[in-house]
Amino acid sequence: MKDFVNKEAALDAVRKLHIGLDWDAEAALHVKRLLARDREGNLIPKARYFTKTGETRGMMLVGDPGSGKSHLMDRTLTKIPELAPAGDGVPRVIACPVPSPATFKSMTLALLERSGYSDANPRQEAWSLWQLFRHRLSKLGVAVLWIDEAQDLFCADRKAILRALKSLMQGDDAVAVILSGTDDLAQVIRTDPQVKRRFTAMVLPELTEAAHGDMFCTVMSDYCARVDLEPPVEADLVARVFHGARYRFGRAVELLLVAMEFALARNAQHLAIDDFASAYAMNEACLASQNVFYAENYLLLKPDADEDHAASSKRCSGKVRT
Repeated sequence: MKDFVNKEAALDAVRKLHIGLDWDAEAALHVKRLLARDREGNLIPKARYFTKTGETRGMMLVGDPGSGKSHLMDRTLTKIPELAPAGDGVPRVIACPVPSPATFKSMTLALLERSGYSDANPRQEAWSLWQLFRHRLSKLGVAVLWIDEAQDLFCADRKAILRALKSLMQGDDAVAVILSGTDDLAQVIRTDPQVKRRFTAMVLPELTEAAHGDMFCTVMSDYCARVDLEPPVEADLVARVFHGARYRFGRAVELLLVAMEFALARNAQHLAIDDFASAYAMNEACLASQNVFYAENYLLLKPDADEDHAASSKRCSGKVRT
């Protein structure tokens, strides 16, 4: 039992690891170009002006659910020392996921709370609250605003939100704006040319065995070594993991971690394909015939069919409130 507890503790430590990828450098490049520099060329915690009229810029990080975009952006912002909180603890970055319900006012109230302002009146007019938030950004000296899962924000009040984002990126004390979300976010931004030209875009790629297979094998071997497991030996395992994870990196890592849980629970010496099958069955509630780790022709299975149907039913209609 003591050995099992130790391995579980080791697995908890593995869950906290960050896997360095080429995407890290690309995300950092996007963010750093949004920041100003001093006369010596060093980054400073202030948004960079890109025009004579005082306009800042932003970026979009686009990826499918489970691609790891939120973790990537959080890690990127944390690793840039110029964006660390000031000595008195005042933040240089305001980060906030879109609340539910996702409206202009609810988003503004959430941002005010994240900025440390707890006295906002929810009955106050939305644009007045937004002006209060802009004042908070100026007072705190915030350089970057990051809104996660931003595609949900545009299902209502689309025009007001686009106008509000533009207002943050111009004039005195303007900030850089980072939006992360699904491809629906990119489609919305493209509808407003004035907003679109202010944002660069980074799209997280789908996993392919040819491009990412060796990397994932290295991750599996490293993770297994940390909990005293032998890595799996099945030749087609990585391809099955990628298919079951919808070719999304974050989901593939999650599947690996749950499979390792099953291996440790049975006191195994090595991680096997059956552990992945158990992890997949637990996550998907599927029959063995629909399990990508059991089915001979697993590529014919469509594990994301139900999710696509749910996403399409939730997608914003063409009519939006302005």
